[in-house]
Amino acid sequence: MVTAIVFINADVARIPEVAEEIAALDGVSEVYSVTGQIDLIAIVRVREQEQVAQVVADRLNKVIGVQSTETHIAFRSYSKHDLESAFALGTD
Repeated sequence: MVTAIVFINADVARIPEVAEEIAALDGVSEVYSVTGQIDLIAIVRVREQEQVAQVVADRLNKVIGVQSTETHIAFRSYSKHDLESAFALGTD
């Protein structure tokens, strides 16, 4: 599984619509509206690294209102949620 974190600058007047359209794309698991220098953060989860380009370059970047993106590929996860899920496997 490949996880990419995509920082998105969007047309301010269309942020909710842009977020909803991006969230509906295959491969996008979550979209967050955030404060700061970027408007949205999308989490892309796909099986192969090549699919990140398909999701981001071929579809996400073409959503009307997306002005720019910056994509970061995750190497590994350290979230408490992921660790708890891993340790919970096989227990009832």
